[in-house]
Amino acid sequence: MRKQIAAANWKMNLSYQQAEQLLDAILSERPTLSGHQQVLFAVPFPYLVLAKSEVDEEAGFAIAAQNCHDKTSGAFTGEVSAEMLQSMGIRYCILGHSERREYFGESDELLARKVDICLNNGIQPLFCCGEALAIREAGEENAFVQRQLEASLFHLTYEQMRQVIIAYEPIWAIGTGKTATAAQAQEMHAHIRSVLAGKWGQDTANAIPILYGGSVKGSNAAELFGAPDVDGGLVGGASLVAQDFVQIIKALKS
Repeated sequence: MRKQIAAANWKMNLSYQQAEQLLDAILSERPTLSGHQQVLFAVPFPYLVLAKSEVDEEAGFAIAAQNCHDKTSGAFTGEVSAEMLQSMGIRYCILGHSERREYFGESDELLARKVDICLNNGIQPLFCCGEALAIREAGEENAFVQRQLEASLFHLTYEQMRQVIIAYEPIWAIGTGKTATAAQAQEMHAHIRSVLAGKWGQDTANAIPILYGGSVKGSNAAELFGAPDVDGGLVGGASLVAQDFVQIIKALKS
């Protein structure tokens, strides 16, 4: 079975003390993970060391960065490089989240460079794609998401692509309380997998986890994750509540 992943994206939330308490509360529940299940905590940069120390002894748990720069080093005040993350033992990084695209103007071409620099440093990109409401209402969501994948990922080799995790996030469902139905999520995830198969073959496409990100909650996770091509979730607000996130972890396909 493909890797099934519950990824918490804390965004710019929590004090240091609150972050420690949240991690302790989730880990104290001792959610049991099968060999194909994984939990990722994408925490703010200042909490990477704390979070890594908390989960280092926990099988199936790992830490992700929320972003990185596309350059190796240099005069980029306030930025964090993939090389820095690698030196800390961070093995995952979210790239292309809709908030980075919208608020910071990140282009598909920039994200292609970020994907490369992560892979070159042994970091698995968690690559986000997804459409705004106007695009879906126009019936152009499939073509739009395909263009995102082509522009940022199609230069990768077979071996590189197998290191990528994809997260489909319908922008209209992020932080709005709206959620794609399980049928809508499955339809897009199946489309994404068909795009991957067309470029890298069905075997590679079948090996790549595709997560759903868009108002995932404890109450809807099981239904969403039950769709055949939905391999877990990239979770925002609900990942900040220990009981909710534990429920989401337990909803992963066993």
